[in-house]
Amino acid sequence: MSAEITLFVNPTAGRGRGAHAAQPAASALRAAGFSVRTVLGADAEDALARLRTAVREGTGAVLAVGGDGMVSLALQALAGTLVPLGVVAVGTGNDFARAMGLPVREPAQAGRLAAEALKEGRIREIDLGRVGGDGGGTWYGTVLCSGFDSRVNDRGNRMRLPAGRFKYDLAMIAELAAFRPFPYRITLDDGPVIETEATLVAVGNGSSYGGGMRICADAVPDDGLFDVTVVGDCSRTTLLRVFPRVYKGTHLSHPKVTVHRARKVTLEAAGISAYADGEPLGPLPVTAECVPGALRLLVPDSRVQGS
Repeated sequence: MSAEITLFVNPTAGRGRGAHAAQPAASALRAAGFSVRTVLGADAEDALARLRTAVREGTGAVLAVGGDGMVSLALQALAGTLVPLGVVAVGTGNDFARAMGLPVREPAQAGRLAAEALKEGRIREIDLGRVGGDGGGTWYGTVLCSGFDSRVNDRGNRMRLPAGRFKYDLAMIAELAAFRPFPYRITLDDGPVIETEATLVAVGNGSSYGGGMRICADAVPDDGLFDVTVVGDCSRTTLLRVFPRVYKGTHLSHPKVTVHRARKVTLEAAGISAYADGEPLGPLPVTAECVPGALRLLVPDSRVQGS
């Protein structure tokens, strides 16, 4: 294993926490005897190209410093390779780190954990979702969402003002005003097409999205299967009553909610887009495949592979 570790840094993550977090994480790695190389980029495309170069050149590991977006970008370079990923979670949502039992907003601890995991071989092989195949496609680690939540994202992304999270709150209010269930066609593995009216459909490799909304609360990231949560044809009143329960995962017991498990999922619905790890994928239809053991993850003792 190379003694050089790559810090993959988003300096703007968490309102600037990314830049500040890189230093204590790097210090922890150097104290453990590793050399550290920092990869930044002018934009996401440039950053990913630089990371792929570091992976080709044989870096010992990659630590993604930022939020779920930075982890998602790192997955595009690391999926299917032997190079392990560590996470210094200092973003807004940090759903990937939470699902994997990793430190959140504790960069020095995250750096020490990664160094210890590398020295002791504490690596867990986890599944990833992949949208689009043929040797390419987009990889994701947490949840692919579509329906009401993706419509809120679409509307929020089109709004120039106000800035920050508040515009998504306004977008949710606007979408609620125009709310209606959507006609979906869902195919699980090679089974028959399920035609249904649904408020949203989420395809989870991990349990949560949106900063702790446990939409696929029982998802296990190394069982080779997605958890597919289908929220049925709710009324606006039912949606408002059920949606807060998503933070504890208790929405899964509601009669309008159905959970399926599948290795491959195809979603079709007119006028609906999909997001994965919070990043836009584009309009449906999409097909997501669960790829077992696609990522090697640096983990604490309690999460060693096979536990």
